[in-house]
Parts: sequence; structure tokens; C-alpha cells
Amino acid sequence: TRDTPRTMKLSAVVLALAMMGASALTGTRQFMEQDAQMIGKSPQWTQKARATASDDVKLQFWLKHNSTQIAAFEEELLELATPGSPSYAQWMSRDEVAAALSPAPHSVDAVASFALDHGASDVHVNKMRSIVSVTVPANVAEEMLQTELFHYQNNEYKGVSIVRAAAAYSLPVEIAEHVSIVGDILRFPRLRQKLQIEQAKPDGADTGDEWSTCGAAYSAYTNPSVLASTYGFEFPFTKATAGNSLAVAEFQGQYYDADDLEAFSSQCGLDSTVTVTKNVGGNNEARCQVGLEPCVESLLDIEYAGAIAGAIPLSVWYSDTFSLLDWAETLLDADDAELVHSVSYGNDEAQQTSADYMESVNTQFMKAGAQGLTIMFAAGDQGVWGREGVGKTYHPDFPAGSPYVTAVGGTDFVTKSTIGEETAWASGGSGFSDEFSQPTWQSSQVAEYLANPDADLPSSSVYNAEGRGYPDISALAGQVNPYFISFKGGKFSAVAGTSAACPVAAGIIAQINDARLAAGKTAMGWINPFLYQADSSSFNDVTSGTTNGGYTGGFTATTGWDPATGFGSINFSNLKDAALSY
Repeated sequence: TRDTPRTMKLSAVVLALAMMGASALTGTRQFMEQDAQMIGKSPQWTQKARATASDDVKLQFWLKHNSTQIAAFEEELLELATPGSPSYAQWMSRDEVAAALSPAPHSVDAVASFALDHGASDVHVNKMRSIVSVTVPANVAEEMLQTELFHYQNNEYKGVSIVRAAAAYSLPVEIAEHVSIVGDILRFPRLRQKLQIEQAKPDGADTGDEWSTCGAAYSAYTNPSVLASTYGFEFPFTKATAGNSLAVAEFQGQYYDADDLEAFSSQCGLDSTVTVTKNVGGNNEARCQVGLEPCVESLLDIEYAGAIAGAIPLSVWYSDTFSLLDWAETLLDADDAELVHSVSYGNDEAQQTSADYMESVNTQFMKAGAQGLTIMFAAGDQGVWGREGVGKTYHPDFPAGSPYVTAVGGTDFVTKSTIGEETAWASGGSGFSDEFSQPTWQSSQVAEYLANPDADLPSSSVYNAEGRGYPDISALAGQVNPYFISFKGGKFSAVAGTSAACPVAAGIIAQINDARLAAGKTAMGWINPFLYQADSSSFNDVTSGTTNGGYTGGFTATTGWDPATGFGSINFSNLKDAALSY
């Protein structure tokens, strides 16, 4: 007989079969995200009380895309992003993307009806018509998904609590055929580890050059003037072209405050105070005065993205859901999304819930790139080993390994406090994706690297040579000359990490966008194919250093592209000229 959703129980036998790859069907239901690991548990989270009817749970049903449509769309997008193509940089509108990729209307209707049948009163369909969202009491969500939901508390950030499933979840087969995943029901976010921060120690050395622009006492630290001299971008950038924009994304309680933006701008003698033009998702300045290291990550992003972008409007997108899926949906639903987005957030691929989860996020990045948005992610701060640590294989980063984001790795100056040659930062995120295959636009560069005897390659058993290689580019990130920042009401500190490199690179790309817009051209959009066709003079090649994370192994930087620093850091003048030539 047919079990109803209310009475059906998931037997241990069926669960075991599903884990073994046998049929994932039980009665009239299908288990979702069958390759999910560590369901209902995480070393970073502790299970607390069962969720009750008083707890509202947001369910996001991410609908399946037609694989044939995806393949055709990817081909078209590659044409749009490849310099020399007749359609180069002729980006699509949101409606055009939706028309090309939206699931069939009956898929939306089926999932919406499923939610309404369970008492949901407000069913939301996103503007891409690919996500159906409802907020329901936890007991209703349990009934819909045939699982049990619990509160989980983060072990490090005690004030952070989320609701997740303690067991596998399923959907009726007639609904499951339309759904890829139910977003963030299983996934436990790995909250961003605290940045490598130290108190900025005055050393009293007045060098009389760029190093002293934030005060002679702080001449040992990287600052906006040092970056401008190193990479050659316009500084200060005092006049922006209409329509240009830049954004940074913040998560997990990382807010910002005007006092620190003013203190940083004043101390470093900026032409104008770094300001946030638009805030999406809210801000809580009071939080920046509480705790040992409040708001450090967000202030680092904003201070350096803002200092480099100058007059280009800067937005902050804040998400308290700890979800890249949720951030991506909000971004794609916006009518006026910024042209460049810097995100210093990510984890290992091995720490993601499932392949379906990563592929769903990747599809959102693809849609963003098609609309002329540049999505940039920090490559990580643990070298090839990732957050999982040293093991039998390297642990590639997600989403830095997505082909539709530009991954930013890390460098150090070869000689402390000397502007010039850079070397790979040992802890810069680096490697090859285990989930995403190697795209054609980087295959020749990867082949050259793998064939280069100077690469001194690690054993082929520890990495996937056929995966998407990253990073694409790099910027200063290491501890030789860490970044000078202001936080906690004007307290000065020094910070290292690709979380610093990413907003720097994003600010530079925003300036290049400005040059294109001023010339009557479109924004750079999905920039990766352009980077891989650019002349080597567009970059400051990094040819030394290994990304071993302070342990063993890693990838060694060589001439040309490498999975230690990508093409190296940006040579602004030459990369801008290349961008203007198409």
C-alpha cells in the first residue's frame, strides 16, 4: 500500500541500501543528496534541542536544470567571455538567462503545490524561476522532508545557532524529480577561521616613502600606497564612470562601523573617507566594539576595497544565513547588482554537503557571469591542505575551484618592506578541484605547468590533474608585511590572508571596469577566459615559493600560470590596456 508522508518511516534497511548506491526509493519517496557525508553531525557543531512548532524553518527547493540546456548555455557563455569572439562581452539580461535556463513551469507548479498542500501560506519563486522558497514551522518541515530537525550550536562562536536535519531527508518521487536539493537542510557551514592578526607594533622607522603613509610608526605594514606602487592602479581614484560599482560580501556577524573607516582613512591619509554607499542585509555597528577581534574581516574587506575603488560606489552584502546559496539567490534577484563582487569566504570541497550542493552553487555563479558580473573569491589560507589539514590527499577549496569564479591566491614580498618581486605565500589556497573538470580555457596553461620540470610536482596521487586549477591571480596576503587595518574604534592591527588579497584584486578589476565603461564598452563580467588569453605582461609573474601550508608538499610557483599563484599579481596598466583592446 502507498505510505502517506505523515505515516511513512525510513527503515534502516532502506537507508543502508541508499548509502550503498542501491535504489534510493522507499515507498513513494526518494532520498535526496545521496552522497552527503556526516549527516546530522559536524566537528564544529553540537546538537541541542529538537526544533519545535515555534521554530520557523526556511525551505529552499532548488529545481533541477536540464543538462542539455546547461551545456548549450555554457557554450554560449564561453563565446560571450572569450576575447576576439564577435559576441565578446555582450552580456545577457536576467530575463534572457532565465529564458535559457529556467526549469519547466510545471516543475515550479508541482513544488509550489506540494508546499501549499502542507499549509505553507507564502510561496516565493525567485526571479530566475529556479527556486521555490517557503517558511514553515519546524514540525511541518519535518513532515514535508520526513526527517528530524534539531538546533545546532557552533563550538567556537557560541552565539551562533542553526537548524539542520539529524538524518537523511526525502521527497515524494513526483516532487523529487523536479528538485536538485533542498538548500542548507544538511549542510553545516564551516565558519571562517579567524584571520591571522597581530597588534600593529610601532617601530619608529620613518622610511619617507609609501611605507610611511599610514604613519612612520607603522611602516612595516602593507597599506594602500604600497599596493598602488606595487600594482600600478590609479590612486587615489577620484572620479568614477556612471554605472560602475563594487561590492563585498560578509557573513557570520561580520559588521562594520563608521568610526573605524574614518580612523583608517585619516591615518593613511586617503583623499576621502572610505564609505559604504549601499548596505544589503543590514549592519550592527555596536557589534564592532564587543569581543577580542570584532568586525576584523569585514573592516579589512571594506577598508581596502574602498581605498582602491575610491569614487566607485561600494556596497556591502550581509548574510546571516551562513549560506552561499542564499547569498547567490539574493544577488541574482537584485535589480541593480554590483558589477564586481569580492567574497572572502569558503571551505574545502570535502566539507561540502554533496556534489549536488556544489553544482547548484556553481550554476548560480554561471548565471551571474552571464549577466556581466565578476565574482571573485579568496582561495583560502591553508595552502594545498585546506581546513581538513594534512592527509593522504590535498583538499581543494570551494568555491575557489568553481570555473565561474575568479580565485585570488596569496603572495609575499621576497624582501621584507621592499616593493618589487613577490613570492608565493606558503599558506595561499592552491590546487585542482576534485568536483569541477578542467575548463578548455585553461587546459593549455595547466598542461604547460604539469610538463615543466621546474614545477617539481608532488605525487599524482594527492591531487586531481584533470580538475579545474586555481588560483587564477594573486595579490599580497602573507605575513612578511601584513595589512594595516583599523578596528574596534581606531585600534590598529596587522592582518594576513587571501581575505586581504581578494578585495584588493576586486578593487583593481573595478578600476578596469571603469576604463571600459568610460570608453563606451561593457563590464568585464565573467573574466576568466579573458585572463587566460591575456599577454604575460598583464601580470607580475611569481616564480618562487611553494604552497605547502607550512607543512610538506604543495605546488611550486614557476614561469607562467601555476596552481600556486595563478598568473601572479596584476600589472594594472597592461591588463587595463588589454581590456580596452576588445
